[in-house]
Amino acid sequence: MLASVPDLLRLLAVPALGWAALQDVETRRVPNAVWYPLAALGVVLLVVEAVGALPPASAADRLWAIRVGLSLGFVAPLSYLFWRLGGFGGADAKALIALAILVPTYPTYYLPTAALPALPVVETTLGVFSMTVLTNTVLVGVLYPVALSVRNALVGHASPVMFLGRRVAVADLPTRHGRLFEDREGFTRGGLDLDALRMYLRWRGCTLADLRAAPDAHRDPESVAETADPTDGAVGVGPATDGGVRTVGEGVADAAPSADATSPAASGVDAFDDPWAAERFLDEITGSAYGTTPESLREGLEVVTTRDEVWISPGIPFLVPMFVGLVAAFTVGDLLFGLLGLLGLA
Repeated sequence: MLASVPDLLRLLAVPALGWAALQDVETRRVPNAVWYPLAALGVVLLVVEAVGALPPASAADRLWAIRVGLSLGFVAPLSYLFWRLGGFGGADAKALIALAILVPTYPTYYLPTAALPALPVVETTLGVFSMTVLTNTVLVGVLYPVALSVRNALVGHASPVMFLGRRVAVADLPTRHGRLFEDREGFTRGGLDLDALRMYLRWRGCTLADLRAAPDAHRDPESVAETADPTDGAVGVGPATDGGVRTVGEGVADAAPSADATSPAASGVDAFDDPWAAERFLDEITGSAYGTTPESLREGLEVVTTRDEVWISPGIPFLVPMFVGLVAAFTVGDLLFGLLGLLGLA
């Protein structure tokens, strides 16, 4: 493959984003350290290229400057805005901003044989590569609800939320991502975040199996003795919450309340001033536990301690379609224009 040195270096974005996508799938956590080197490399490459293109002496130089300006002045701020509005996660926005700096214009790669076209095959008129990555990502991401609905239909989980959620065993929730898609009244988009559930379990030093075995006892706020670090709720961090044997560590209670610790007369969510110690939990931790309120925490705990299966919104690990969109951008180019071209519409 033949290309300029800056364009060859830009290919480093592919393994970096691929690794980040795997992290996104496994933990929904991607360290910031992934994006800083990519952005720094992008700045260096832009400076190198600007030496030959600025001040613009030709139409090609002016077009390069305009495209770089659109990538830095439009795509990067747009990514930040989407994050602020809740459309992106923090890692998603940082990834797009890093790509807007690293690959603002279309690179060019020549294959060893002249019989094959140069890559990317399809280049848009706008010519802003980071915008192509974004549109490719959205196009690939649209397929996720389609695949989810097909999967739900095949296993017999027909529901009004089958395009956005999946039904899972409650015992599996401690290793799942997303949020509950239901409460005791029916379906809801504001269900308990599963990271917040893990934080709560780690804070009080018990497992979901403990709560399900003796919900009346655990509703009593007095059942919470010493508490532990709730972490950030990531899977695989902190005390075991997978329904198995509890991990007992410093600051964690060494025994769960027994099933008969609360008398029948004092059972039920309305029997206590602070059922499940929900207010105490949110008062003691740092942050808001992903927007959790005492009411939403209690509602979620009532659901997961009284049902064997629930609908959850698994959430799309957005870095996965972004990785696919990036690889497609380097090779095919713009997927939408390519598809329209195949259909004879572009």
